[in-house]
Amino acid sequence: MAESDVVEQAVRSRLRSLRTTLGMSLDQAAAAARLSPSTISRIETGKRAISLDVLVPLARALQVDLDTLLDVSADDDVIIRPVAHRAGTRTTWMLSRSTGSTVAIKMRLEEADRMPPQRVHPGHDWFVVIEGRIRLRLGEREIVVETGEAAEFATMTPHAFAALDGPAELIMIFGRDGERAHVHRADAAE
Repeated sequence: MAESDVVEQAVRSRLRSLRTTLGMSLDQAAAAARLSPSTISRIETGKRAISLDVLVPLARALQVDLDTLLDVSADDDVIIRPVAHRAGTRTTWMLSRSTGSTVAIKMRLEEADRMPPQRVHPGHDWFVVIEGRIRLRLGEREIVVETGEAAEFATMTPHAFAALDGPAELIMIFGRDGERAHVHRADAAE
């Protein structure tokens, strides 16, 4: 089978699977993508050629990026081998691949003399403390998050966090905006 046929077959299968996983009917997907239901049906069944003029709005409607939709690389290596990156009092390990809209990292924070400045960015942050304690500042509120506890918050609220009473480790999940704010910020002087 030609490589283009493999890609096309994978895309058709992913489109239908994503649509049904999201619980979207053909009519709902068509409305979200501003396409006709028959166009989507013909694409999913192979009766219509796949082109960018339909693929881009479909990907947007199904909440997936084109790279992920078109990726046909084998899942031969599903293991991610995190590499430590140290900046100031933070060490981070990327736990997810660079594709997709969600980022997962492991972070180790050494106790610091002062709390970092509060920042804002679009999105939501979520983390679970796997060791130690975290001091989370959300605007005027200060919350202590203990080992085994998780926190989730809107990131348009000014926020900052630091290890409390010794080092702490956490797993964080956030969108690309959060990656820019938390991972790349660690590269700057703290």
